[in-house]
Amino acid sequence: MASNDTDDAKLHDTAFFGHPRGLSTLFFTEMWERFSYYGMRAFLVLYMTAEVAKGGLGYGVARAGLVYGMYTSSVYLMSVPGGWIADRFLGLRRAVLLGGILIMAGHVSLAMPLEGSFYVGLGLVVLGTGLLKPNISAIVGQLYGANDPRRDAGYSIYYMGINIGALVAPIACGFLAQSSTFQGWLSSAGIDPNSAWHFGFGAAAVGMFFGLVQYWLGSRHLGDAGGPPAPRETAAAKKRDRLILVAVLIGTFGVPILFGVLMAKGVIANKEDLEHAFTYLLLSLTVALFAALYLWGCEDSEERRRLTVILVLFLGAVTFWAAFEQAGSTLNLFAQEHTRNELLGIGFPASYFQSINSVCVILLAPVFAALWVYLGKRGKEPSSPIKFGIAQFLVALGFAVLIPAAITLDGPQTAFAALKGPFQHVLVSPGWLVALYFIHTAAEMCLSPVGLSSMSKLAPKRIGGLVMGIWFLAASWGNFLAGKAVGYTVTATYQSFFTGMIIFPVIMGMVLLVLAGPIRRMMSRNAAGGLPKATARKK
Repeated sequence: MASNDTDDAKLHDTAFFGHPRGLSTLFFTEMWERFSYYGMRAFLVLYMTAEVAKGGLGYGVARAGLVYGMYTSSVYLMSVPGGWIADRFLGLRRAVLLGGILIMAGHVSLAMPLEGSFYVGLGLVVLGTGLLKPNISAIVGQLYGANDPRRDAGYSIYYMGINIGALVAPIACGFLAQSSTFQGWLSSAGIDPNSAWHFGFGAAAVGMFFGLVQYWLGSRHLGDAGGPPAPRETAAAKKRDRLILVAVLIGTFGVPILFGVLMAKGVIANKEDLEHAFTYLLLSLTVALFAALYLWGCEDSEERRRLTVILVLFLGAVTFWAAFEQAGSTLNLFAQEHTRNELLGIGFPASYFQSINSVCVILLAPVFAALWVYLGKRGKEPSSPIKFGIAQFLVALGFAVLIPAAITLDGPQTAFAALKGPFQHVLVSPGWLVALYFIHTAAEMCLSPVGLSSMSKLAPKRIGGLVMGIWFLAASWGNFLAGKAVGYTVTATYQSFFTGMIIFPVIMGMVLLVLAGPIRRMMSRNAAGGLPKATARKK
């Protein structure tokens, strides 16, 4: 009865656009956190590949891509232990606060013009995002009762906060990091204009500070959502959790130290060795996680069926994000090196392209939301695997759009990163990238909904943070593969590289369509009535 009373109270909390008031707290917290993340990500690869004389790190394309891939992958990889630690020890709410503090400290470190502080800063952002990202997403679901019909719409509002942050951040931080106008202001003030990159990193730190302040002030509106973790039933369970915590902490801090030692000893002698080691680490953790959940994490056959659905969606998401996240790596370099970056005769930094996705999301979200509702009322809304399959075909179509631009750039015996002959200074229209990002946003609309909202509904509450971490583990794989792909662009032509980005999603899309029927029948036995409906969410 107490549970029903609580759910009824949540249903009558309509202070924020018809939703619980606590949603406003999470909306603005995530808006500022994504501002800090996407603001820095917009120029991270460009900073690493910029010449030392121009304030950059002077890395080669392949090395910068590997660092980018390992960093963005680790950001989402840490969501798994971050969700579990919150479930068992910190509670979701305290994990979000601690994560935000670590993220801000990381961006402060990145703002310092030292290569050593650069890696310290990346590490702190990784740890902080691992604590904040899965747990704030799980808290959103806990603002609503078990049968509250507003849940999916609540995630849609929450997602708008994410995209507002992701829209503004590349423009604000990119202006500080790359704009000749800002560099001129620095020069007139007697400051080295090549230090502009670090002002961009500093802006990301300021954004996270604002997010922390409003989260602290608004946390009283969260009610019981994200409260302390449920107590363990037995002493043996408590002991087991403490042992797992020790193992998690050793892995979190020990693995980077081990990598450093192996590099110092020459065991990991080059970037290829490092790439392989990280791949094996990521693969081992993924297999171990799903095996542990199947063997010990599921209490009954229904939960195992749900985990099977999560696994299928996970594999589809890996392929999707590997193609979609080229935005921050190869496509960012494409925009910097081979795109005519001007509008109506006015030039702009390449990092501004990173805002296009969020603009398109804001435009397309109401369209797709209305489309799913329209089809749902007529019993024709696609199932979750079919939506995933559609997303794969659309992300492939986005790269297909770039093929004509690739033909323009490639020319005879021309490679992606080393254009030769008369094609060396060819710049293509920015319209090609705009078209790609528009199509990729439509693809995101078909896939991201099944991510946050479905994980929220499929996960037992006792491991809600951990299951949300699994969704972000798929993004971890995708980001790592996206960074790894940069190395292939050194020798591949544009046409061959973009063709590869077409083939793999199409294959996965066909697999998902074939599996759609069995998954639907599997979930029909679920009393909840299958997977949820929602609008898209950015990661």
